[in-house]
Amino acid sequence: MAMSSFSCAATVLLLLLLTIDLRMADAQIGVCYGMLGNNLPAANEVIDVYRSNNIKRMRLYDPNQAALQALRNSGIELILGVPNSDLQGLATNSESARQWVQRNVLSFWPSVKIKYIAVGNEVRPVGDSTSWMAQYVLPAIQNVYQAIRAQGLHDQIKVSTAIDMSLLGNSFPPSQGSFRGDVRSYLDPIIGYLVYAGAPLLTNVYPYFSYKDNPRDISLSYAIFTSPNVVVQDGQYGYQNLFDAMLDAVHAAIDNTGIGFVEVVVSESGWPSSGDFGATYDSAQIYLDNLIRHVNRGTPRRSWKPTETYLFAMFDENQKNPELEKHFGLFFPNKQKKYSFGFGAERGLEFFNATIPLKSDI
Repeated sequence: MAMSSFSCAATVLLLLLLTIDLRMADAQIGVCYGMLGNNLPAANEVIDVYRSNNIKRMRLYDPNQAALQALRNSGIELILGVPNSDLQGLATNSESARQWVQRNVLSFWPSVKIKYIAVGNEVRPVGDSTSWMAQYVLPAIQNVYQAIRAQGLHDQIKVSTAIDMSLLGNSFPPSQGSFRGDVRSYLDPIIGYLVYAGAPLLTNVYPYFSYKDNPRDISLSYAIFTSPNVVVQDGQYGYQNLFDAMLDAVHAAIDNTGIGFVEVVVSESGWPSSGDFGATYDSAQIYLDNLIRHVNRGTPRRSWKPTETYLFAMFDENQKNPELEKHFGLFFPNKQKKYSFGFGAERGLEFFNATIPLKSDI
């Protein structure tokens, strides 16, 4: 009888621990809602898909009014994007920024839980079609921030921008992460602002592209979280997966500027199911499933803090190019799930169908 009671108590404790772990993972995961498709569901249907799948965070790339209306009272937290095309206007006219905030933020707050405003996405200050926009990113951030601050919302809504990994000059080993010398004059003032405002740097992190570009040196198992052992030992930090190594390179690059501490939110990460080398359904499912499981632990360099992460993307988008870009969706345009894994609390059943012991990073 005593042994039976112990077994029952142990089972209850295990269930409690699994529930806590699931809730932590659930709390860290969002999904990016892109709209570059001519066969996508209406915004109100999309919000229903988020809610029915227990997806509690969203990234929206522009202030689409139908989507914002549909988000009212949904409980979904939001990264609201300022399109690159709006940067110049918001940077050069503070009244335009105030009106933008009034129209797209204050008109919906607090029934829409806007958490971050992403002012620009992947603007590259050197050698890119977006380079001419770089001069406007920080002034636009500052004008939007001041409009938010004027309403006393600067502690609830953080204003930032989203970068990609191309701005790093060195990412290996992760502790030696640094930004390229030719982008420091662009990034350092932005980091200084982020320190002042207590806002995170939004960063798009794609192990897929690193693997695709260098499969000779980067193994698939390292890229999709299935390596059974540490692959990169960097001083006191051991890396068993590429996602952590890339993210910690960004952490180190920020730290190595000496400007101050800034958190990083992973504003995009995904794996395509078709369209190019390494883009397979199986690899995509394994990567995404393991990423969802992994983010509540943080990285070796930031082990005390879970990694807030937004999966890219909600749907396959048939108007994107090149072909690879059409295949990042977690759902098909008919709202059916592409992959078998779930989100948040619904994942509980998966812990008991023998899938977890097969994941070498768990």
